[in-house]
Amino acid sequence: MITVAIVDGKRDVREGFKTIIDMAEGFQCISTYFDAESAIKGIHSSPPDVVLMDVQLPKMSGIDCVKIIKREIPHLNIIMLTGHVDDENIFQALRAGAHGYLSKTIFPSKLLSAIKEVKNGGSPMTPHIARQVVNSFNNSKKTLSDLSNREIEVLDLLCEGKNYREIAGELFISSNTVRFHLKNIYKKLQVHSKYEAVIKATKKGFFKAQAM
Repeated sequence: MITVAIVDGKRDVREGFKTIIDMAEGFQCISTYFDAESAIKGIHSSPPDVVLMDVQLPKMSGIDCVKIIKREIPHLNIIMLTGHVDDENIFQALRAGAHGYLSKTIFPSKLLSAIKEVKNGGSPMTPHIARQVVNSFNNSKKTLSDLSNREIEVLDLLCEGKNYREIAGELFISSNTVRFHLKNIYKKLQVHSKYEAVIKATKKGFFKAQAM
């Protein structure tokens, strides 16, 4: 029996998915939540095998909810549900710890297959979402492939929240050299500041930004 929790701000969506799950053999919806706050509390007390999490929740976003839940229950399987496909949300959700990303318009049989897939260690995505992930990865890979190894090292440290002096110290180069590399990085990435560079790199899933 695969147990499932549903987190969605719309009652009809929660009830619709719950009905699909409870009518299927080998599946059971053990809880539903209308917002992130109640989900965090309830799932911590009674974790299911799989969570279906809406991206857009009333207060705290589904992505932020995933971050908190995954800190408490690292092994929990979470599939994001969305009504509007957005590249930035896809990558933010996956970096937060989600294991799959599905459209809410998915057919019931496909939804059940996705739940079973994530329970077995997979990462289910509806085809058009998977295509966007692949396209974005290929585009970002091409962009970053223009950077030299040293420039990638500088960008990596920048994404970790290091300042110019700290980057210079770790790479045994001068601060002026760091600025020179950053100037080239900005030009190649077509950005105008270190913040834009960090956002572009982390958005494409290459580096994980720290507090700056």
